[in-house]
Amino acid sequence: MNVQELALSASELFVLPEAVTRLKECMDDSAASIDDVAEIISFDPGLTAQILKVANSALYRFPKQIETISKALQIIGTRSAYDLALGYGVTRAFSNIESQVIDIDKFWEQSVSCALLAKYFAECRREREPERSFVCGLLHNIGELVVVSTVPEQARRCLAYNSRVSPAQLQSALLGFTYAELSAELLKEWGIPPTIYQTVGSLHDATPETNDARILQLSYTLALNNVHPDIYHDLSNIDPALHEGLSIDINELDDALDITNLQCISVLALFNPGSFIIY
Repeated sequence: MNVQELALSASELFVLPEAVTRLKECMDDSAASIDDVAEIISFDPGLTAQILKVANSALYRFPKQIETISKALQIIGTRSAYDLALGYGVTRAFSNIESQVIDIDKFWEQSVSCALLAKYFAECRREREPERSFVCGLLHNIGELVVVSTVPEQARRCLAYNSRVSPAQLQSALLGFTYAELSAELLKEWGIPPTIYQTVGSLHDATPETNDARILQLSYTLALNNVHPDIYHDLSNIDPALHEGLSIDINELDDALDITNLQCISVLALFNPGSFIIY
């Protein structure tokens, strides 16, 4: 099974909403203005509702209600709005998947947990564009949905990981690639910026080279721990290098989990495709 061929096939099977594609073209145009971005978003009722819900959610905690796209863009910025629209668009592309193979709700719980942790650590380190870390966390595992929809029996076998054999090790052994590598290839086929797909693709690297990659790797491992306490006990799957490389004390990890778990239910309602209203 070739990861590039599978990603190409999936990019034709799972299609991004037109508004997200147009938004990317607008962001790539140096002459585009904030009004151009607002106009594209406003023409898609689903995307408009999503941006406003996100802007008024626990992700930002603004003291006043944000009621217009123009105001949302002024406050969170056009790049952040694009990143969040991208996250919405990709998850919406998979909205019709109903699997008997994996627990879809748990899949999205882990994805959102990873996203929230990545944004939290990016903000703690004062990284630029923490929304990009959020999106990387949200989309890091969409490759699993591709495998579920194309070779479900292989996806079922990939669920048999345990405290000794990690999900990535099992995926590599059974498929020849990890879900993160497939996710990255699919994002690349969709024309998603390299800052996102390269970070996702390096999720399981032994020595991640960028802070974005380190943040994603730490967040992924913590989210795995968070969603599967039956397998991973008391941060047992956390290599000290994961947090030490980011100058994060191990005691801060519990704080990160406590804070993001409080956000998880409300944010899950924003990004789990099962909660979308399709216009």
